Amino acid sequence: MSERLRTRHLHRFEAAGKAFLYLQSAAIFALDDASRAILDLLEAEPRSRHEMQTALAARWPTDELEESLDELVKVEAVAPVDQAPAPMPKIIPLEPFPLTTMVMNVTNQCNLACAYCYEYGEDKIVETANGAQPKFMSEETATQSVDFMLREAGPNKVVHMTLFGGETLLNLPVLKIAIPYARQRAMEAGKRVEFNLTTNATLLKPDVVDFLVENDVAVTISIDGPPEMQDTFRVFRSGAGSYDVAMPKIKELLRRHRTKPIGARVTLTSKTLDVGRIFRHLTDEVGFREVGFAPVTTSPDRQYAIEDGGFDTMLGQFRTLAEEFRDHALENRHHAFANVKDTLEEIHKGANKAYPCGAGLGLIGVATDGQVALCHRFAGSDEHTMGTVDGGIDRERQAEFLDRHHVARKTDCRTCWARPLCAGGCYHEAQTRYGATDAPNLHYCDWIREWTDVCLRIYGELAERNPAYLARFEGRVTDEASQAS
Repeated sequence: MSERLRTRHLHRFEAAGKAFLYLQSAAIFALDDASRAILDLLEAEPRSRHEMQTALAARWPTDELEESLDELVKVEAVAPVDQAPAPMPKIIPLEPFPLTTMVMNVTNQCNLACAYCYEYGEDKIVETANGAQPKFMSEETATQSVDFMLREAGPNKVVHMTLFGGETLLNLPVLKIAIPYARQRAMEAGKRVEFNLTTNATLLKPDVVDFLVENDVAVTISIDGPPEMQDTFRVFRSGAGSYDVAMPKIKELLRRHRTKPIGARVTLTSKTLDVGRIFRHLTDEVGFREVGFAPVTTSPDRQYAIEDGGFDTMLGQFRTLAEEFRDHALENRHHAFANVKDTLEEIHKGANKAYPCGAGLGLIGVATDGQVALCHRFAGSDEHTMGTVDGGIDRERQAEFLDRHHVARKTDCRTCWARPLCAGGCYHEAQTRYGATDAPNLHYCDWIREWTDVCLRIYGELAERNPAYLARFEGRVTDEASQAS
């Protein structure tokens, strides 16, 4: 008897009345009827070629079945039962990998006391050995950070500089030094710097808005929605809500700052999960043209942690917004839901990640004392340092990190069909939940797979019904990390 065949780790989905196949290579294939029938048989149980031909002979001639089966074998959707999957190649980027984004934590202080903030919560991991990390970055460290950024950017002609906190605007004097300095030094080096600043908006006074407009700084606003949601966790130290303070300033920024995107970044919790209400408020009532959502990062025993049915609730509302996005895209109309746009772009570009993000690779965070870390969330952590702005990146430590965190080492991820877009998930989330950055975020697995399926279906619809929309992603330079949160 000829060898028996089985399916490999793949995902089937339907869109626009057609069947598609998503593979671990990140490739997407449209399936003809014969291929669909073959997969139906093999997903039920392994079979030999002869058994499949016998079962399907009444519907297709042998040569057509053989052609379809050969194609499925070629793309590794089907393989012999006794053939072990080829080991995942562990390709470590060539060193030195050029820096694309530096997130500069100009302060670790904040004028708010958000209950879920990773900077101050019980899951806080940003600790130094002597506890002496400065509250505010100095002008000297800021200029050293800029020089470090341009030096480590290597051949990159564009580098992204994200200004972060704490509340970033608490250190406005240093911003007013660092931004023009970076622009001047980049020009001298034949490069260009793109600036982004994250803020809670409470300090957006008229002179601050003037500064942001004049310096062409993109802004990400951390905001959780209408008053009853914003004021649940995003409060001042007195316990007073921040909505009434922030909102007039946000609207003024949106009115005046037209040259760069102003995005909203929402933290979802178990207490603030009305995604639709939040989205409508921030787009229709406030005027944001881009809104992104992220579930709170915290230990599971906190009351605001999203668990079990909360992810189902979140997924259902994400799906509704994603379908709205699809309908708008089919008519080439703008829709503000950033989560689906970002995933569609990754799908279109064939993202097949060895690492979940650029942290420790093309992205680094800089603490107030000039210590270089994996990303902004680890800024100041001795355990996760990657060097200093004065001494540069510790290449030996970086190489060890990249080797240890490669998705090939994450046993739970190797057989997951959604691995190309996930690669195990956020390092900070893993540290908070499991105590180790190299642990896969298993509590997110079902959510990630279901959300990826939603986005694949929307991608398939657009590919069939309005492929011109997807073409806008081609050659587009994106840097999600510059929208640090």
